[in-house]
Amino acid sequence: MTAFQHHISAIQAAPLVRGLMVFGSAEAATRVVRLGALLIVARRVTPEIFGAAALALSLFELVRVLANVGIGQRLILATREELPALCRMAHSLFWMTCVGVAAIQFAVAGVLYAIFDLGEAAAMLAVLSLVYFAMPPGLVHIFLAMRENRMAIVARITATQNMADSLLTVALVIVWPSAWAIVLPKLLAAPIWTIMARTSSTWRLDAAMPKASIREFSVFGPSILGTEMLGAARLHGDKLVIGAMLGTEALGIYYFAFNVGLGITQSFVAACNLVIFPHLARAKARHALRELRKAFATGLSMLAPVVAAQALLAPFYVPLVFGDYWVAATPYIVMLSCAALPLYAGSIVGAAYRASGRPQAETLITALASAAALGGLAVGASTGLAWACFGYGAGLAAIFIPAALASLSGRSPNLRLIASSKGF
Repeated sequence: MTAFQHHISAIQAAPLVRGLMVFGSAEAATRVVRLGALLIVARRVTPEIFGAAALALSLFELVRVLANVGIGQRLILATREELPALCRMAHSLFWMTCVGVAAIQFAVAGVLYAIFDLGEAAAMLAVLSLVYFAMPPGLVHIFLAMRENRMAIVARITATQNMADSLLTVALVIVWPSAWAIVLPKLLAAPIWTIMARTSSTWRLDAAMPKASIREFSVFGPSILGTEMLGAARLHGDKLVIGAMLGTEALGIYYFAFNVGLGITQSFVAACNLVIFPHLARAKARHALRELRKAFATGLSMLAPVVAAQALLAPFYVPLVFGDYWVAATPYIVMLSCAALPLYAGSIVGAAYRASGRPQAETLITALASAAALGGLAVGASTGLAWACFGYGAGLAAIFIPAALASLSGRSPNLRLIASSKGF
C-alpha cells in the first residue's frame, strides 16, 4: 500500500475511531457515576430490595424491546431522495409503536397483580409504562444524527441520561431506601433524553410531506424486532431464571455482580454496534470486509484492557469499594466480566449483517446465542450461582465467537451480500 493509500485509509477510519472514542469516553464517565451510585445504594439496601427492583426492571427491559422494530435502521440505510418521506412515516410509526408497547406493559403489570400477587412489582411496572410517551418526539432526530455519524452528540445524550438516572437513584435511596428508589429514576430521567434528542437534529415534522409506504419498513421490521427480543431475553431473562431457580437473595447478588461485571462493557458493546453499523452501511462494497476487520480490531483494542482489569482486579476493588458484605460476589463478577468479549463479537457481526441488508441472519445468530446462554445459565444454576455465571458466558462464546471468526475471515456468505447492497 502506498503512502497516499495509507493516508486515505486513515481519513476514512477517522470517523469510526472518533465515534468509538467518544462513546468509550462517555461510557467511562457514566460508569464512574454509576459505580459511585452503586456504592451508595449497595450500602443502603439489602439483596432482597435489589431483587425486587431487578424483577421490575427486567420485565421493563423485556417489554421495551418491542419498540425496536427496525424503523430507525431503515432511516440510516435510506438514500437522500427517499429520506424525507421515510422520516414522515417513521414519526407516525414511532408513536404507534410506543403507545402500543405502553399498553402491553400496563397489561403485564395487571397480570403480575391479578395472577401472581406481586403488587409492588406491578405498580412499578405500570408507572414505568409512562417512559414510552417520552420517546417518539426525539427518535427520528436521534437516528438522523446517527445516520450523519454525529456520534459525539448521540454519546453525550446517552451519557447525560444515564448519569441523571444514577444521581437521581442516589438522591432517592438516601431518603427512601427501597426498590422504588432504584426504579423511579428511569422515568424521571426520560424527559432529559427527549429534550436533548430534539436538539440533535434540525428535522421537524412537516404535515404536508407525503408519507412513504409502510412497506418500506417491512424488510427490517420483523427481523430487527426478533433480534432485539431475543437479545433482551438473553440479557434480562437471566434474572428471571436466577430468581426462579435460586431465590430472591441469589437474584440480588447476581444483579449486583452483573451490574459491576458487565455494566460499562455491555454499554460499550451496544455503543460499538451503534457506531459501526452506520460506518459499514456507508463503506464502499469492495472495502466492506476490510472495514469490518478494522472496526472489529479498533473496538476490541479498547474493550479488552477494560475486561482484563475488571476480572483481574475484582478481588481488590470489590471489598475496598463496595464493602466486605459483597466479597462473596467477586467470582461472579469475574466470570460475567469475561462474557463481554463474546457479546462484543456478536454485536459486530450483527452490525455487519444489518449493513448488508440481511437482518434475518443476525436474528438467527442471536436466537442460537440466546438459547445457548440461557440454557447454560439454567444448567449451571442447578448446581449453584457460580456455575450459572460460567454457563451464561460459555453459551455466548460457543455461538458468537465462531460466527465472528467466519465473518472476519470472509467465509460468511451473508457478509458477502454487502457487495450487492444499495449504494449511497
